[in-house]
Amino acid sequence: MAASVNFLYYGDNLDVLRRHIKDDSVHLVYLDPPFESSQAYNILFAEQDGSKSASQFKAFEDTWEWNQAAAAAGRVANQERQRIERSEVIQSGRVSAA
Repeated sequence: MAASVNFLYYGDNLDVLRRHIKDDSVHLVYLDPPFESSQAYNILFAEQDGSKSASQFKAFEDTWEWNQAAAAAGRVANQERQRIERSEVIQSGRVSAA
């Protein structure tokens, strides 16, 4: 049950945590589902007296578009998911390699 560094786990979050991550190794899990709010979010600053400041900068945009890069990333993710599923099936002994 040792977690690997720089390793992508694909699947249900709770299942992955329970099966692959030691209980005492996780301090925070941050999930950011694709909300697609189509908005830009800014970091707002306050003056020393606590009043709002005009200063701000863009933190991120919650927008999404399907383009060639997204399609390529989707293909890679799908291939990796299929590879992992095949590996898990073979490791579990549910099927034998043909």
